Amino acid sequence: MLYLIIAVMSWSLVGVLVKTAAFQFDFYTITFARFSIGVIALGILVYLIRNTLSPTIRNRWIWIGALAKAGNYFFENLGVSVGFAYGNVLVFPVQTICLLLFGVLLFRERMLLRGWISAAIVVCGAMLIAWNGMPFAELWGQQGWVSMIFVLSGIGAATHLLSQKMLIKSMNDISMNYSIFLWASLITAVPLPFTMEVNTVVVPGAWLALLGLGLITGLSFVLSSKAIRTVKFSVVAVVSNLPVLFTVIWAGVIYQEPITGYIMGGAVIVLFGMTMLNWPTRRDKVEAAA
Repeated sequence: MLYLIIAVMSWSLVGVLVKTAAFQFDFYTITFARFSIGVIALGILVYLIRNTLSPTIRNRWIWIGALAKAGNYFFENLGVSVGFAYGNVLVFPVQTICLLLFGVLLFRERMLLRGWISAAIVVCGAMLIAWNGMPFAELWGQQGWVSMIFVLSGIGAATHLLSQKMLIKSMNDISMNYSIFLWASLITAVPLPFTMEVNTVVVPGAWLALLGLGLITGLSFVLSSKAIRTVKFSVVAVVSNLPVLFTVIWAGVIYQEPITGYIMGGAVIVLFGMTMLNWPTRRDKVEAAA
């Protein structure tokens, strides 16, 4: 349970950490650093456990996961850098809806009425956050395009989780994440020689934020994987969705960003819909007991 809480609360801090890191670094550098620092942390963990470092190369799902996660972080860092720290709250509902569609279209999973209702609730909450009470004529202004950036980030996050689903039977959690993040760090390093901006003013908080983002990338997924194996699923269904709410809270508390009733209401609606969607059915409980 402690592992799950640490992972969830660290995810909720990503928005304010990216915003803090942006005082010193451009979003290209932030994206690369999140992966590279995470890979170092994971590499140390892999070496201590297995005494060897052998990233997987010949597996298409490793590369799909690396490209998807690179896109997820790239668009998330871009959106937070030019928008609000709470903006990445949209990533969670988009990811949820994409995973739902993957299940129905790719794995032919049967969708119950409750699932469709839950998905509709999640979409309504996300739309309320994106709207934020703006006049409809302004929806396609800067804030509208920033929302679309987070939608792309959510699609990347969902595709990364799809790759994990395809790999989990043949690889353990740590090796899988180590391989994906290693190749993602190399992918995001490609544009650095052309985009890196040198800032001679050192901002210590930005460096600490960058370190925190890397450690979250490297360790939070391992902690959550271990938690899911032991914690009661109904508890996981509730707790794992809390970043939606806490992301908004941290942005308001730390950066005093304008958290309107539309934002809070949308976050609560998304939280309710995602929890309802992930809550195990009676059939799931019977199968788990068996």
